[in-house]
Amino acid sequence: MNCVKPSQVLPTSHDFSFTLILLLLVTQPLVVPGVELDEVKIGGIFDRNSVQVLTAFRHAVQNFNWAISRTSIYRFKLNNQTSVLDVTDSFAVSNALCEHLARGDLAIFGVSNASSMPTIQSYTNTFKVPFVTFSMAQNTSSNTSYQIYMRPIYVNALVDLIFYYGWSKLYYIYESDEGLIRLQQLFQAVNQHDKFLSIDAKRINTVEYCYQVLKELHLQDNKQNRRILLDVQMDRAERIILKVMEDQDINNSKFHFLLGDLGVLEMNQDHFRVGGMNITGFSLMQIDGESAKSFLDGWKDLDRQEWPGAGTSHIKYEAALAVDAVKLFYKAFSQIRLTDRNFLRESQTSPGSKVIKCTDDSHVRSGPGVRILEEMKKTEFKGVTGKVGFDDTGHRKNFNLDLYSVAINRGIAKVGTWNETGRLKVENARLLHNYPDTSNVNKTQRVTTIINSPYVMYKKLPSSDGNPLVSRELLEGFCIDLADAVAQKVPYDWRIQVVKDQTYGKKLENGTWNGMVGELEADIAIAPLTITADRERVIDFTKPFMSLGISIMIKKPVNHKAHVFSFMDPLSYEIWMCIVFAYIGVSVVLFLVSRFSPNEWHLAGEQAIRNDFSISNSLWFSLGAFMQQGCDISPRSMSGRIVGSVWWFFTLIIISSYTANLAAFLTVERMLTPIDSAEDLAKQTDIQYGTIESGSTAAFFEHSKVQIYQRMWAYMTSATPSVFVKRVEEGIKKVRESNGKYAFLVESTTNDYHNQRKPCDTMMVGQNLNSNGFGIATPIGSDIKDKLNFAVLELREKGVLAAWEKHWWVDKGECDKKPGGSKEGAQSALTLQNVAGIFYILIGGLATALISAAFEFFYKSKMDSSKYKTTFGSALRSKARLSFRGHLDSTGSDRHMNGSKRSMNTVREKLYSYTAPTQVGVDTYEESNTHTEV
Repeated sequence: MNCVKPSQVLPTSHDFSFTLILLLLVTQPLVVPGVELDEVKIGGIFDRNSVQVLTAFRHAVQNFNWAISRTSIYRFKLNNQTSVLDVTDSFAVSNALCEHLARGDLAIFGVSNASSMPTIQSYTNTFKVPFVTFSMAQNTSSNTSYQIYMRPIYVNALVDLIFYYGWSKLYYIYESDEGLIRLQQLFQAVNQHDKFLSIDAKRINTVEYCYQVLKELHLQDNKQNRRILLDVQMDRAERIILKVMEDQDINNSKFHFLLGDLGVLEMNQDHFRVGGMNITGFSLMQIDGESAKSFLDGWKDLDRQEWPGAGTSHIKYEAALAVDAVKLFYKAFSQIRLTDRNFLRESQTSPGSKVIKCTDDSHVRSGPGVRILEEMKKTEFKGVTGKVGFDDTGHRKNFNLDLYSVAINRGIAKVGTWNETGRLKVENARLLHNYPDTSNVNKTQRVTTIINSPYVMYKKLPSSDGNPLVSRELLEGFCIDLADAVAQKVPYDWRIQVVKDQTYGKKLENGTWNGMVGELEADIAIAPLTITADRERVIDFTKPFMSLGISIMIKKPVNHKAHVFSFMDPLSYEIWMCIVFAYIGVSVVLFLVSRFSPNEWHLAGEQAIRNDFSISNSLWFSLGAFMQQGCDISPRSMSGRIVGSVWWFFTLIIISSYTANLAAFLTVERMLTPIDSAEDLAKQTDIQYGTIESGSTAAFFEHSKVQIYQRMWAYMTSATPSVFVKRVEEGIKKVRESNGKYAFLVESTTNDYHNQRKPCDTMMVGQNLNSNGFGIATPIGSDIKDKLNFAVLELREKGVLAAWEKHWWVDKGECDKKPGGSKEGAQSALTLQNVAGIFYILIGGLATALISAAFEFFYKSKMDSSKYKTTFGSALRSKARLSFRGHLDSTGSDRHMNGSKRSMNTVREKLYSYTAPTQVGVDTYEESNTHTEV
């Protein structure tokens, strides 16, 4: 039953009195009819300003009573009585404690204050009753103390975060005695580290006074970064930060507020979505935990009039501690109840208990607090505030804190966690703003870079004395030009150092980074360093000074140059052979259909019938049609004309196709590459491929969600021997020495550059796999990052970056450029080598004709000598005279007909009637049908 003395309620208005009356309503547990439940009395002491905490406590008691009523195992219910008062009044607190102790409460819950806590400790230790507090924990407890602190001691988390930032000085602003105690804890925690931290403490009492303190800090030196550990209540902290935001004079100052309380999520985030200060703080509420989600689902549906402070989707972490405190007692007493059914009855009549005077009017019997205290210290569970567990002194152990950061134009975001074992773990360092101390800035900036042509190259090798710093005069390249140009915009002295492990930077298993990213603690990186999401979380990048993508480099295959028979390349050898067989087949078919078709036979002279399409004439007709020249004979029959028509159509298509491709094959040098894209690489196993083992290219394949790239990464990680290389030069060397059996995946700009270097035997194939950019890297929050960004943008807008790229990539190229600036594969004029085969065929044909004529000449002479019974020499001379003179005389001898003109009939008569065997110059047989006689 809940009850409060009327004298304890000090209303200031009618509404406030009504609210307090609601808070004092008796919470009746739900019971199952017919089941008698033992009554377990507990008490509560709450401050007048802790309305939501009291509501959460009452709501938790009601929920657990409802849960207990559903089972017959534990057979008890909680009966709570609460007192609402001013916890800073030690006298009022002592009276309330005596009332609860006299009532027989087995445990007391509530809030406390630094001034009232000694009183609470004295009473609870004397009467052996556990006191579970939701307020600040003090490290003065012992194993015999009866206090349970739901709020953990988290000063080590603050110190770890301060040293993570690298702060050497901060201002500690607090408002209460608890803040003074936490300051003492802070000094003790800092003394356990070897690092130095200067703390300037200031106590404030109002929001306005704190604002004036911050304004004075701004006026002292408006260029200095100010780190403020603001240890005040969350509502006051929010109002203080808002006042700073509203003041235009100090709004742009680099204030960074580190909240000393654990309620960063209780701030109104809408105030910081558009503009605000950099704020960092821890949260004890595990809002993504199952217990928190389950509780908040019921909390937001409560009636606000019956449950003041409820009915929202948010709850203060102190109220969440009250919920976990009730759950702690419920679990501990349930465990006792399971092992000892008569514990409650025996504790009330225990002979060992003492009756001690609490006030003049009340005497209190010491309770069974030792057993309950021990059981609560052993109880562990997951509550609304995360994992709940306690050590022997009653302090929280193994608890987790979530780290949140609020920044301008971004709002709030979770950036890490903290626990006692793993300490601080930053998950999204990019969102955790850190502004280095500029009061003692070293004006000499170290520029970290990596040797990679043409970005950074040695003019001459430096002395090997182990010093990573390299003189500017020893280096040249695109990034060196960029560093020189940026140095004119940013007034610092620059010293260049080469990264020690010669890698760009990869996240290791322990969460740290190697390479240039790992060395960026106080330096700048000007190098071909790709901007990636993982790197952006730990370092800052400027706008990209060069755009690029991942490309494929292979060894350049041997060109397929034109040869003497290039004119035959437009058609494959199979087609040429088919054309030859088609030519022969058509000629044979034409000969056959002409033989059997009556329309092809005709009279040739007196009593002579002839057919023009002999085998030789058919071949001649087909050849003439194929060459598109025709001949003096044509088919007369329907079947013959069908054969000729289809042959003409066939030759039309073949010759047209041949002519269309002939120009390209004769004027273009073709380069056939074994692969043309990443898909080609993924589909085959003959050509190996790999990347730099520590860099953005490997990270792209490792984290890619594209199936092809995932398959490629699986191959690269499982290949034996390893296909990864440590440096770009090693990968290019592997491409050149692998005889076309290795492809290197590298940035397109690097690919383009090395393709223009001797021995000019590499090339890029396919499109870029992604789109990236190179940027200048700085530590997060660097004071010169904005200046570097403006310098890069200015150089890009003026075209300086493009001019440098042309100078180092094109003008410095070592490979021969094609005449007239034509690219590889463009058309060029024909050379003799392209068409020499045609001349060879012409010469060969002419020579063949001469040989054939000579063979016919000698063969005919031999036949005539045998026919006319004369010598071979006589016949040869007679044939030769006819060949040279070209005609016959009137007597049959070989001479010109000089005289009167003779008719053709006379000449024909002499030629056909002359048969003297002594004249050997002509054939002396009678004319007959030279074709088949019918």
